[in-house]
Amino acid sequence: MSRYRLLPSPAQEAVLRDHCAQARYVWNLAVEQQSWWRPGRVSAPGYLQQCRQLTAARAAYDWLAAGSQMVQQQALRDFAQAMTNFFSGTHREPSWRKAGRDEGFRIVAVKPGQIRRLSRKSGQLWIPKAGWVRFRWSRAVPAARSYRVTQDRAGRWHVAFAVIPPAIPVPGSGRVVGIDRGVTVSAALSTGELLTAPRLSPGRQRRLRRLQRRLSRAGRSSARRLRVKRAIARLRARERDARKDWGEKISTDLARRFDVIRVEDLRVANMTRSARGTRADPGRSVRAKAGLNREILASGWGLLVRRLQDKAPDRVEKVNPAFTSQRCSVCGHVDRNSRESQAGFCCTACGFACNADVKAAKNIAAGHAVTARGRPGLPGRANREPQLALLPA
Repeated sequence: MSRYRLLPSPAQEAVLRDHCAQARYVWNLAVEQQSWWRPGRVSAPGYLQQCRQLTAARAAYDWLAAGSQMVQQQALRDFAQAMTNFFSGTHREPSWRKAGRDEGFRIVAVKPGQIRRLSRKSGQLWIPKAGWVRFRWSRAVPAARSYRVTQDRAGRWHVAFAVIPPAIPVPGSGRVVGIDRGVTVSAALSTGELLTAPRLSPGRQRRLRRLQRRLSRAGRSSARRLRVKRAIARLRARERDARKDWGEKISTDLARRFDVIRVEDLRVANMTRSARGTRADPGRSVRAKAGLNREILASGWGLLVRRLQDKAPDRVEKVNPAFTSQRCSVCGHVDRNSRESQAGFCCTACGFACNADVKAAKNIAAGHAVTARGRPGLPGRANREPQLALLPA
């Protein structure tokens, strides 16, 4: 999706908040209906039946009828699609949406005249009940038939047009690159490049810690607590935006330079799962594991691979990560003692020494690959592990 910054007036912002609240309300009603379903009972109502129920509810409640019917119906359609994805096994079961966290709605059947350009850097978008809302024309707006309006925790509004951009063409250079993801070095390439995802500056990190301590002392539902939460959200949004910009630029650069991109087959969701455990079986080293989880998420592991798969489909291959950090990229000897430190590697067999992350990336580039969709390697390429000794050290 192509996302742009939305700039509503105070009156328009109130209308957008009402749209978000009504879409969230309808979604949560659908979740509640689905939660009552059990094996042996009549199935939960589908999209068409829920639309008929929505029509009856709009006739009974004036506050619901005052909102946009399109916004409310699209919330039901989004829920139906979410249930389809859940039953197909590709997504989790839809859950409750919370105010302040899940703010957004979708508009469909967009006509060409409902999006217009005002100047070099600004445009207007027609939103039901809100009228013409300005947005930043930061790049060319695609011809979309639908769009989604969202508000993040920092209070910023965005509009995303539902258009899938074309994939980046294959450069045809025949080059293969391996990517080793880590915490100290976010991404190490087999070419020797070390890439690190941007973080907050030391000054902003200190300010974030002060705000978090202030938040712990603020009273529940107080105006002070809301101000502190908004300040924390702005700092988090700055870090998140920088990380997304880094992921977009790196993924585009790699897709343009290399024919095949090989990464470790990591289950990031499982790796960042909490170690808290249960009351009967509490976990161990919970604080240390929580800190590691934060560092993994801040390194953008999932973001980088996801954007690579979007921009270079069928060119991203996932490799078994076993022993990639212990195996020598020259002689193939595997020994855990060869990894002297986080960044140091010296083979105990042949004496080859280099950066440990770069060496792991070279092993990934030479590994037996399986594509992201679980199929064998790309057509025309031998689906076998190449000789590690033939790769440059």
